[in-house]
Amino acid sequence: MFIQDSDALLNQLMQDYGNELKRIAYLYVNDHAECEDIVQEVFIACYQGLSTFRQESTYKTWLIRITINKCKDHKKRWSIKNMIYKPAIYPSKTNQSSEAYVIQWEHTNEIVEQLANLPGKYKEVLILYYYQDMTMKEIGEVLNVGINTVKSRLLRGKEVLKSKLERSITLE
Repeated sequence: MFIQDSDALLNQLMQDYGNELKRIAYLYVNDHAECEDIVQEVFIACYQGLSTFRQESTYKTWLIRITINKCKDHKKRWSIKNMIYKPAIYPSKTNQSSEAYVIQWEHTNEIVEQLANLPGKYKEVLILYYYQDMTMKEIGEVLNVGINTVKSRLLRGKEVLKSKLERSITLE
């Protein structure tokens, strides 16, 4: 009976969190194909670990932690050039002019590129805070660090990102 329950739970977790995990993985590795592979690995690890999940955190927190660890493993295994593709974080063309859309798209593209090049400890906090709308307490739980560490990494990460963006604008 546990297998059927595990299958149903896994399907529900994939439905509930698949897109969020894909967005985190993409922002971390900046490669669409690789983020798909990472999320697949996350759900394989999830399925294998369901029987030992101790309910000390939520499934979402657990899955995000697995995703970040898989992304770190990926970065250790590969040194891949950044490839930009992420419609979910790029602006959608609504009632804005084509020129405004292109300018906004280029700005978003630059932010994603610079975010991908940040050191991991800043990148993961910025992704969880801004793209996952997690609180500092939740981020601390996911990363297994104290709230003051989250605050300092968030502040320092924003400063480093801002500096990189200012430099890239100056170079243009």
